[in-house]
Amino acid sequence: MSIFQRLFLTILFLSLFFPGTNNLLARQDKQDHASHGSNEGKHVSWHWGGRKDDCFKCNDNMRQRQSPIGISTTEKGPLESINFYYYPTPLKIINNGYTIQIKYGSGSYITVGNTRYELMQFHFHHPCEHIINGQSYPMEAHLVHKAADGKLAVVGVLMKEGKGNDFIKTLWKYFPKEGENEVVSIGQKIDANQLLPANVINYYHYSGSLTTPPYSEIVNWFILKTPITISKVQADTFKSIFKKSARPIQPRHGRIVKENN
Repeated sequence: MSIFQRLFLTILFLSLFFPGTNNLLARQDKQDHASHGSNEGKHVSWHWGGRKDDCFKCNDNMRQRQSPIGISTTEKGPLESINFYYYPTPLKIINNGYTIQIKYGSGSYITVGNTRYELMQFHFHHPCEHIINGQSYPMEAHLVHKAADGKLAVVGVLMKEGKGNDFIKTLWKYFPKEGENEVVSIGQKIDANQLLPANVINYYHYSGSLTTPPYSEIVNWFILKTPITISKVQADTFKSIFKKSARPIQPRHGRIVKENN
């Protein structure tokens, strides 16, 4: 009996005598492919709290546009402006065991060219995920936006040590200490504009993926070139709870990173 015949008989046996198997596999596949670009349930973030370190790895060799990457060689030229339309929203903050994520209310968005992306949430990584000309920063913030077609635009904000950041101070004040806990601060509003550097004109752009499972290659990355500052105490506060929350650098596979002048 050939290997293909044995495989066919095995699948037939499971389907006949264990009919729940297919439903179970289908449910698991649906869970594994829930995107943190969604505002639904636990998968609004990564839900990595109980996973092993191999969750950083992507074993699919067919994927060619994974993130993050190291940025050094770029193609310089004019790029579309990123127009920010952020408005204050009540503070909703989650500690998911891997980072803290701030869910953003509806109505805030960016436009790039003719495409509008709604701001869904923002979160933080330690250390920064993107390496810029060989330089790594202590932290990086990601503002996650979603277009009508389901594609994402993530604005990366580099964070270097320096003067304390009042916006970060406000967020850290409501830091949930236990995984999966959500803090809804009655009366406390935040404005994501306060997370942006003064210069939002200059940025790097490339096509990539989520840096968390399921690593879907649906992300337009916009890495702002000007960092914001946080104090060492503020960086250490995050690091004391989240030891490491950054995916390793991924191969570029010939992708071009664009940089405006």
